Amino acid sequence: MKKMNKAEVTHSKFLRWTIQSLLLLGMLLAIPISRAESSWDIDQLMQTLSATRTGHASFIEKKSIAMLDRPVESSGELFYNAPDRLEKRTLKPRVESMLLDKDTLTVEQRGKKHALSLQSYPELAAFIDSIRGTLAGDRKALERTYNLSMEGDEQSWNLVLLPIEDKMKKVVAKISIAGSGNVLRTIEIKQADGDSSLMTITPLLAP
Repeated sequence: MKKMNKAEVTHSKFLRWTIQSLLLLGMLLAIPISRAESSWDIDQLMQTLSATRTGHASFIEKKSIAMLDRPVESSGELFYNAPDRLEKRTLKPRVESMLLDKDTLTVEQRGKKHALSLQSYPELAAFIDSIRGTLAGDRKALERTYNLSMEGDEQSWNLVLLPIEDKMKKVVAKISIAGSGNVLRTIEIKQADGDSSLMTITPLLAP
C-alpha cells in the first residue's frame, strides 16, 4: 500500500472532519423541539428522527487536534432537508460552507468551490451510510455500522455509537450524542488518532 505524504494525510483528515460534521448535522437537525414522551429509549429516538423533514440550528464547535496547542473554535448555522441534503455554514472565524447533496460533497472556502464525488473516497462510505440511516430513523441501518447504547432518562440521555467494522475503527473511536427529551444539546466525536470535536447546538425556530 502506498504511504501517504503529509499533504495527503492533511487532506484525508479534512475530509473525515467534513463528513463527521455533516453526520452530526443530520442527527442534530432531525430533533424537533416538542414535549417528550413519558418513556424514552433508542426506538423512541429513531421515531423522532424519522418524523422531521427540515431543520435549522446554530452551532459552536471546538476541535482538539494533536498538532495544535489549543482547540480550534468555529461557529455558524446548520440546515437539513430530507432525505439527503445537509449544509454546514461556518461564519466564524472565517466564512466557508460544506454541502452534502446526495453523493456529492461541495466545499466552498476563500471564494473557491470544490466538488467531490464520495464514490472516490470509499473509506468514508460508512459515514454516509450512518447519515442516511440516522436521518431515516433506521435503527437497523445504524446497527450495521455501530453498536448503539443509551444511558440516562428522558430529562438527560446520552446515545453512544461504537463502530463495528475495522475500517471505521481506524477513523473514529466513539460518537456520543447528549440531549434532554426531544432536544439535542451536544455531540462529541473521538477519533482513533486522538483528535476530537465537541459541537454544542441551539435549535432555531422558523420565523
